[in-house]
Amino acid sequence: RYPVRIRYARSFRDDPKSLANMLVPTKTGTEVPLNQLADINYRQGAQSIKSEDTFLISYVIFDKVDDLAEIEVIEGVQEFLNHQIATGELVVPSSVSYAFAGSYENQVRAEKRLYVILPIALFLIFLVLYFQFRSTATTGMIFTSIFVAWAGGFIMIWLYGQPWFLNFELFGENLRQLFQMGTINLSVAVWVGFIALFGIATDGGVVMATYLDQLFEKRKPSSVDEIRAAVIEASARRIRPTLMTTATTILALVPVLTSTGRGSDIMVPMAIPSVGGMLLQVITLFVVPVLYAIWKEFQLKKRTQL
Repeated sequence: RYPVRIRYARSFRDDPKSLANMLVPTKTGTEVPLNQLADINYRQGAQSIKSEDTFLISYVIFDKVDDLAEIEVIEGVQEFLNHQIATGELVVPSSVSYAFAGSYENQVRAEKRLYVILPIALFLIFLVLYFQFRSTATTGMIFTSIFVAWAGGFIMIWLYGQPWFLNFELFGENLRQLFQMGTINLSVAVWVGFIALFGIATDGGVVMATYLDQLFEKRKPSSVDEIRAAVIEASARRIRPTLMTTATTILALVPVLTSTGRGSDIMVPMAIPSVGGMLLQVITLFVVPVLYAIWKEFQLKKRTQL
């Protein structure tokens, strides 16, 4: 199919009467007025005619209800339309088709890519940690900080949607308004924030596990009490660096959380998981040393039995 457009001089198309008097040549050479061949009526139509893939196309734009994600809205609309078609209340001609596009289409396409990117990112982080420590057990201990931070990110997203969270004034400024708190949907920006969080969350575990390896290599504890004493000493000396890493990350993201204007609708959802994850990631100060002590005690008991 090829679109054909014919435009006459303005004097021939100023009004319906001018169009009706236009002469159309026939095979015999006779010219016949157009009004003898067709009925010409004036009706209000589309301001422009659009086509895509050689088919005429029209757009229907609608907004979503608050507290609902775009995908949830589109899925609800699809279910409603399918029900209407199945019951016969809505008849779609054979020459007409419809599809949902726009932000929803981009969201679906991005989610399909994230299904691949997210496992790859986690695998690469695990691989880098393994090359650093050359131990699957130590890498697994550090990797637990990712799951702790993951939980912290989702908790922060949930808290953002709760009307009571930080709903008070400080220096005359309401904190919920300052941080633009409201319902946060799991958009692509949020998942990108989670991927960034995974890399940052391992820093504390790496700092802790590195010093634990160094101390155990130096002392070589031979009893359970010595193992626990070494773990407590290493943990006490690495609390401050780990807390500094967490604090600097959170403080750096505070201006992003309070930002407004162009780009803030993307940057704020990206920063929320990182802040929540780093706040809860402080738990790794206790998780990694405890897991390390359990692993070393297990190795000691295994050597003793042999």
